[in-house]
Parts: sequence; structure tokens; C-alpha cells
Amino acid sequence: MDLDDLPLAEFAFPGPLRDKLVGAILSGAKTSTTGLLIGYECANEPLPEVGQLSAVVDSTGRRIAAIELTDVRVVRLAEVDLPHALAEGEGDESVARWRAGHEAFWHSAEVRAELGDPHFTVDDDTLVVTERFRLVHVV
Repeated sequence: MDLDDLPLAEFAFPGPLRDKLVGAILSGAKTSTTGLLIGYECANEPLPEVGQLSAVVDSTGRRIAAIELTDVRVVRLAEVDLPHALAEGEGDESVARWRAGHEAFWHSAEVRAELGDPHFTVDDDTLVVTERFRLVHVV
């Protein structure tokens, strides 16, 4: 499999959080992720589709693995359930704990800058894109 031919799957921003998430993908602990619908809209990117293959990149930008999407849904933030939160592989044992961590990330200066809104916040009605995936190749 040639990872150079695949679109990128970037988890968080380069640094310790990305390294943790990529490690969880490689270990099999992380099989889901969640993004903001508005993030796709601001970047003018299409939503991911089931069956799509992507190259996972590490903090240095190196393509190190490939994942295949097995499920993609757009839901209200309040509808994210425990199985999805657990599958994110970050050690959260409740939806509330998962949500607190994600809200901290989504309210960060980096995300707000990416969205072009220094006051961006999420609430129960914020639309998110939940993705399930499987690891299909490791370099």
C-alpha cells in the first residue's frame, strides 16, 4: 500500500496530544474520532465517507499508517454515546469526561484560530462528525 497516494488523517495538532492519539491508533485502543462539522465547512472540505482510506501522520508529518472508515455520522454533541467515547481510546470512562476533554480542545486558541472565531464555543446542539475506523496498514 502506498501511503503517499492517500489523503491525510491528522489527529489534533502536532505535539504531545497527536503523539498520544497516534500511539493509541497503532496499539488498537483508538478506533473512533470526533470532529466539528463547522471545521469541515470552514476548510471547505467534504465530509469523510465510509470505505475511505487515509494516511495517519505523526507530529513530524510522516505517514505511518493507514486507516479505513467504517462508520461516519453527523450528530448533535449531546448525542455522542459511551461506546463512541470509549472507542476514542483516550481513557475516558464516561461521556462527561470525554466531552470535557474535547471541549477543552475545541475551545483552544488553535482551534478557534483555525475556525476564524476567537470566541467559538460548543453546546449540546453543536453538530459533530463521528467516525469509526480500523487500522489497515502500518509502515
